[in-house]
Amino acid sequence: MTYLRLFTSLIVVLFSGLSLADVTLPTPSRTVFKCQSGGKVLYSDSPCLGAQKIDVEPTRGLNKSTGRELLGSDVRQEQHRENVAAAIQPITGMDAKQFGTFGRRRNLSIEAQKECKKLDVKIPIAEQEEKQAKPEALAKSQSALLVLRKRFREIKC
Repeated sequence: MTYLRLFTSLIVVLFSGLSLADVTLPTPSRTVFKCQSGGKVLYSDSPCLGAQKIDVEPTRGLNKSTGRELLGSDVRQEQHRENVAAAIQPITGMDAKQFGTFGRRRNLSIEAQKECKKLDVKIPIAEQEEKQAKPEALAKSQSALLVLRKRFREIKC
């Protein structure tokens, strides 16, 4: 779902009398795909054919305008999860990113968790194959990568 559609959905909800609690928002993604369609460049959290993957890191508060640290509850929660991950890393062997992935996936079915692990391996390989593909094989490698990315998103890895 593009951010424009998400914004439009929120506007419709606000003016239709429904509460925001009735709306299911997609899980936030730090992966953005740069897509070209009809000579235009589009950025979306949904993969497209031939998409360039862009990892983004959101800001973590505003510090310069007031001289004091201003953090939202989401940033405080993220910092807390990072601290917990660092504290238990000797036990789990997971860094903060791996711990976050584990936390997101723990509510998935066992089958979905296994598929996510397989996709964690397959997607980087497919991305590398796309980069190294000859022009005559590029469309095939892009299609294969798109299928993997869509599945990754579909099962909420």
